[in-house]
Amino acid sequence: MNQEPEYWQTACELLVRADSVLGRLITTHRQDVLRGSGDALQTLVNAIVGQQISVSAAESIWGRLRTLIPNLEPEALLTVEEEDLRKAGLSRRKIEYIRGVARAFLKEELGEERFASLSDGEIKKRLCRLRGIGPWTADMFLIFYLNRPDVLPIEDLGLVNAAARLYGWDGEATPDERKRALRKHAERWRPWRSVATWYIWRDLDAEPVIY
Repeated sequence: MNQEPEYWQTACELLVRADSVLGRLITTHRQDVLRGSGDALQTLVNAIVGQQISVSAAESIWGRLRTLIPNLEPEALLTVEEEDLRKAGLSRRKIEYIRGVARAFLKEELGEERFASLSDGEIKKRLCRLRGIGPWTADMFLIFYLNRPDVLPIEDLGLVNAAARLYGWDGEATPDERKRALRKHAERWRPWRSVATWYIWRDLDAEPVIY
């Protein structure tokens, strides 16, 4: 897995001072930091597996997929039988998405060196050209693989709802109203919104999420 982002401790110190609610979460989980797989393909495939399903369901499918393909390489994703991928729990659509990502890696269209000089917005545009990669999946790539510090994955329902509970926006608010409230509140987290997001996720799950 990749190393702790170099900005992490500085971000935590500033966020504790900027937001008392978030400060409590950071203090509670201070021993934990963001970790990614350190592998671009694994990050994207894992994020695709997790689209629109619960964390526990995604973990189960991911575990079966890694048992099926211990060495997760593009060639393996393209040659393994579709029926075996279906038995692991993947839908036909997600199999299509994952194989499309594998082909992009074989064409050397993805990887850290491709994105080093690009802004977050430019990276998201490039990633979202691939079928099956939308804003949420692109945000996971930015946070967990590229370690970009200021990403707010506003399409993450768990994040939006958890923030609504933490800050008292739940009530009768609609999903769009909650998103607007989170966007507004998260301005105080800049330029460390990835870190703030991660600690809210960390408070939701028994173990830190890794993509």
